[in-house]
Amino acid sequence: MSLIEFSSVAKGYTKSPLGIIALFIVLVYGLAALVVGYGNNSNIEITPLIYFMSIFPVIVFFGFMWLVTKHHRKLYGPSDFKDEENFLKTQISSAALLAAAETKYSGDGKELNGNKIDEIVDLLISNVYQNKSREKWKNKILWVDDVPENNIYERQAFEAQGLEIRLALSTDEALTIMDQEKFAVVISDMGRAEGTQEGYVLLDKLRASNDNTPFIIYAGSNLPKHKRMARERGAQGSTNRANELFQLVMGFVNNGK
Repeated sequence: MSLIEFSSVAKGYTKSPLGIIALFIVLVYGLAALVVGYGNNSNIEITPLIYFMSIFPVIVFFGFMWLVTKHHRKLYGPSDFKDEENFLKTQISSAALLAAAETKYSGDGKELNGNKIDEIVDLLISNVYQNKSREKWKNKILWVDDVPENNIYERQAFEAQGLEIRLALSTDEALTIMDQEKFAVVISDMGRAEGTQEGYVLLDKLRASNDNTPFIIYAGSNLPKHKRMARERGAQGSTNRANELFQLVMGFVNNGK
């Protein structure tokens, strides 16, 4: 392979983290091979380098295993998706919607600062929806809220990722829907016209019927005691933050069985 051909191939690999890792490994081994070859014709001590070349693949293997098991969603770049332009539009759209949700429901009326915007961008990068061919229900979310106008931006952020949202306005409606359909995640508010703790009523009924669908409460409180109480009742999370909700839901959607 000529130098021009190699540079062309290398350029293609720089579009994703996995490709950059591969190029780094090739560079290390290329330099090591040059030193070993030069050392055979000189007085350079190459024994340490030979040990390094023997141990390096083991280090790379365990490092790669750690990345795959702990940070697999960060190994993809835009070029790993069918349409890079569509991928960028999706992430920009989701970021704008989450920012709008954070601003609208923060309660202080202040615009988001640079750190908060960076937090949203990092959140999207680490929770990119891997829309693979699989059962349809794994792409669906049931959202239970008697005032769905309160979470328009949040729902649109999920829909921008390619997820389908099904709305229910009451506990009874949610139970009827879940008798007929399966969902990857259930999101519920807490107080509704039916009662001030109706989110727990729905959760209790689902768990009593051996329905273990991940359940996240999206309500007005983010106090540690309410988060703890939600988990004790069988929910997988509780928050009033759009960013945290997105992270929780995408975690279940991307890793769902």
